[in-house]
Amino acid sequence: MKRALLIGAVETTTIAFDALTRHPDWTVGGVVTLQPELGHRHSDFTDIAAAARSRDCPVIYVDNVNRDEALDAMADVRPDYVFVMGWSQICGPRFLQRFSERVVGYHPAALPRLRGRAAIPWTILRQEPITAGSLFWIDAGTDTGAILDQQFFHVAPLETASSLYAKHMAALAIMLDRSLGALARDEAGRATQDEACATWAARRTPMDGLIDWTLPASDVSRLIRASGRPYPGAFTRLKGADLHIWAASVDDAERHLARPGQVIARTDDSFTVMCGNRTGLVATDWSGPEKPPRLHVLLGE
Repeated sequence: MKRALLIGAVETTTIAFDALTRHPDWTVGGVVTLQPELGHRHSDFTDIAAAARSRDCPVIYVDNVNRDEALDAMADVRPDYVFVMGWSQICGPRFLQRFSERVVGYHPAALPRLRGRAAIPWTILRQEPITAGSLFWIDAGTDTGAILDQQFFHVAPLETASSLYAKHMAALAIMLDRSLGALARDEAGRATQDEACATWAARRTPMDGLIDWTLPASDVSRLIRASGRPYPGAFTRLKGADLHIWAASVDDAERHLARPGQVIARTDDSFTVMCGNRTGLVATDWSGPEKPPRLHVLLGE
């Protein structure tokens, strides 16, 4: 039986924990995670400690996996393999030296495409028709290690961050069920990534969700879908306060004369904003004001 050390603090960590504890060839020797008060590091933080303790699995709280005390605590678990599933820090040289060629990571993109950060929002913003979840062997680069397994699937035309996130969770579960047996037999694949196909995705911040109303409504809608839950969301300004828009559709605004960002229609449960190219965005889910903004108000100032 193989012994796993699991590192993470998001839903992918829970998926991996469930797969490992179900598998007859694996035992989880320890779970490394964040204290709940540090959960703000991840927009999709999940507290896995209770689930681990319910299985009599030791919980190791660390704020940096590369520190000496963290490395010593993890080495004491004596893992055959380390699974890094949902951890924002890079595994540094000393970490990789300690667990050489035994560290498995997960990335929500079809590596070598979209290496780096915020792969789910970038997948939607780039209008990728197909993506994949990737299990790979973590090396000294950023998402550059050999591929262990991939699960490909289609991206829907109106995919949202939350729906794409759910697809990635399902893909991860499939890959783990498919790969854990081979890992236990030390027969897992190591396919070199094709550098000619590599792309890199930059980190996104909450300010990247700021809506530019001069863009066509289709572009604004795409930003809303890419930035939505579990991420900070797309937003505009109304009377000095943030107004987040979580769901919207595109409408024709040819018959309206208004400035970009101006509210051109409203109901009790929606409001329509003028966008570029005389298109309209119908917001149906938002946070900020309890009621829709008043007619003709200018958003974004």
